[in-house]
Amino acid sequence: MKLVIVESPTKAKTISRFLGKGYTVESSFGHIRDLPQKTMGLDIEHDFKPHYVTPKDKLALAKKLKTLAAKADEIYFATDEDREGEAIAWHLVQLLKPPKEKIKRITFHEITKHAIETALEHPRTIDQDLVDAQQGRRILDRLVGYELSPFLWRKVAKGLSAGRVQSVAVRLIVDREREIEKFTQEEYWTLMALLAPQTKTPHRDVSTDVETGLTPSLQIEASLYAKDGKKYDKLDIKSKEMMDEIVCDLEGASYTIESIEKKEKKRNPYPPFTTSTLQQSANNRLGMSAKQTMRIAQQLYEGVDIGEHGSVGLITYMRTDSFNLADKFLTEARDYIEQSFGKNYLPESPNRYKTKSKGAQEAHEAIRPTDPTLTPEYVKPYLDSGQYRLYRLIWQRAVASQMTPAIMDQTTISIQANQYTFHSTGSIIKFPGFMKVYSMKTEEKLLPQLSEKEKLDLQELNPEQHFTEPPPRYTEASLVKALEERGIGRPSTYAPTISTIIERNYVEKEEKKLKPTEIGTIVNDVLVEHFPKIVDFEFTAKMEQDLDEIADNHKEWVPMMKEFYEPFKKNLTLKDKELKKSDITEEKTDEICEKCNKPMVIKIGRYGKFLACTGYPECKNTHPIDSNGDPIPEKEPIMTDEKCEKCGKPMVKKDGRFGPFLACSDYPTCKSTKNIEQSTGITCPACKKGEIIAKRSRRGKPFWACNQYPDCENAYWGKPTGETCPVCTSLIVQSTKDTTACSDKKCSYKT
Repeated sequence: MKLVIVESPTKAKTISRFLGKGYTVESSFGHIRDLPQKTMGLDIEHDFKPHYVTPKDKLALAKKLKTLAAKADEIYFATDEDREGEAIAWHLVQLLKPPKEKIKRITFHEITKHAIETALEHPRTIDQDLVDAQQGRRILDRLVGYELSPFLWRKVAKGLSAGRVQSVAVRLIVDREREIEKFTQEEYWTLMALLAPQTKTPHRDVSTDVETGLTPSLQIEASLYAKDGKKYDKLDIKSKEMMDEIVCDLEGASYTIESIEKKEKKRNPYPPFTTSTLQQSANNRLGMSAKQTMRIAQQLYEGVDIGEHGSVGLITYMRTDSFNLADKFLTEARDYIEQSFGKNYLPESPNRYKTKSKGAQEAHEAIRPTDPTLTPEYVKPYLDSGQYRLYRLIWQRAVASQMTPAIMDQTTISIQANQYTFHSTGSIIKFPGFMKVYSMKTEEKLLPQLSEKEKLDLQELNPEQHFTEPPPRYTEASLVKALEERGIGRPSTYAPTISTIIERNYVEKEEKKLKPTEIGTIVNDVLVEHFPKIVDFEFTAKMEQDLDEIADNHKEWVPMMKEFYEPFKKNLTLKDKELKKSDITEEKTDEICEKCNKPMVIKIGRYGKFLACTGYPECKNTHPIDSNGDPIPEKEPIMTDEKCEKCGKPMVKKDGRFGPFLACSDYPTCKSTKNIEQSTGITCPACKKGEIIAKRSRRGKPFWACNQYPDCENAYWGKPTGETCPVCTSLIVQSTKDTTACSDKKCSYKT
């Protein structure tokens, strides 16, 4: 028997289709071993030796895999091809301890019959350099998290955390917010002239263009471009007075066409997707978060049931920073393009792209469809909405990358009026090329037939006032781009980093833009002032480069850990002695406690700043405050028709730290409270009657439960996604670090 171990049950199901009877395919459900949750798990004094443990919920699975491994003639470790996948394979080897001759490591970019068969023909050994690079990242993150987070607990507020990459991401967002706050608006003006050919001009053709379907307008929009041959910069016309002077100069002016310049412009196709560009485009075009994009991409990679085809891996591996495409795909894509669109859309040779990303793994492939003939419309009946939209985006981008450029005809008309020059531009798509498949926002404008020295009639002059705008807040797409450009993080870390800083309330979304919370700004400022290297962009990028060098066998991981940890620990010890919590978290005010007449101070809690009495713990009076530090008046409770379950008196709606809730109107005599239901739209799988709603425990911890309680006590600590487990059909819930898991503790399924 030949045992094949992968990390996902969906992947196991797809691979099983391609293997004969002599193979058994099993899943490890992710990492079979990891650092312990409640302790650091590192022997720092002995070269940072990690102490790995098998989690309790994996013990039964570990026993099963050991039994199968003992019976197997060969064991193929077929986990993902990146560092994380290599580490999972290495941990399985350490756990199973098979004889060396049994160990076969295989990797593949896609889950297809050809790729699996090729991988089985070319097994290799575990790449210890990749494993060391993953261990190095894991240990670095553990050192920062387990050493710096308790410091924040002691000096700022309980429940806070710091991370090596997440803290840098928060700094980017905080820095951008401060740029916006400091931004000073500047006024500027533009001038648009609406012109038309003079009526005495001989007849001109205004019929619809056969190729473009556009009809030329007889009205020409021309913008002010220059004065006395000198081009205006954007902010040159600063006031209404300056614009009025220009308008005055143009009174009675004659408008004459000085030149007509026509040129052909090419627009080259975009390269196929990498992880970061996929996340950016999915966010911009489809409105998907980085986390959502990666979750759906994982499903498309691991396999989707496509009718008579069975379970098919639709795309290649989705964690990559390479633009490379396999020769097999290039041939298939070129055949498809020629048959579907014609030879005009096919370049003489395949288009090849080079990545500019720092530390890119060129041996990997870009994200592409495994078979270009499986068009989005063909597979649409078998996919849900999210899967279809993302697959269509990936398919279009990859196929379009192998097509000819789009050709645009661009016309620029230069018009002279006294000492002023106006420009009017128009463009049409002469040949769509790759845009036939991958649509781009292109505004076509067909100008009328005109000639040089022709006179134009002025119909209207439209001066318009504008103001400069501050730099925009980051979106998920632009944050991923910023991290990649600075060499911070790698394809596997972008989505979890963004999810983490949102989940920890350091950043919030406002109209799809990322805005730092008050507590996020406070933690950032503490780190910037006292631990500058941890949030330094260049230092963090250098650590990523060091990890890349470890993966390439150019550097050892233990010296790197020492180089980082020794100065970090020294500074941490110093700051622990130097800083008092009150130095960071307390600010004097003129407010007096209305309960005990003692001064009140501004303090910092896990959820931001608040006003607190200095008489604590004898006086526990607190008040929320606004952004200026002024107390926020308590809102009058709103009476409802609901009756208190304990005393029968009316319930009132109040606002608390976690949002609105119901409280008994007879408080403090009766302290009964009740959560206000927040719907998820998911039917309870236990009773089939109720609906799963969001709730909070008495300590404020969120959970999700059936609204038929106490008749139904079904509840979850993780938010249900609405999907069911492919192994046991229980609800899937959101887990930690951008993962989902089965809600049944007896089931080990995770993604």
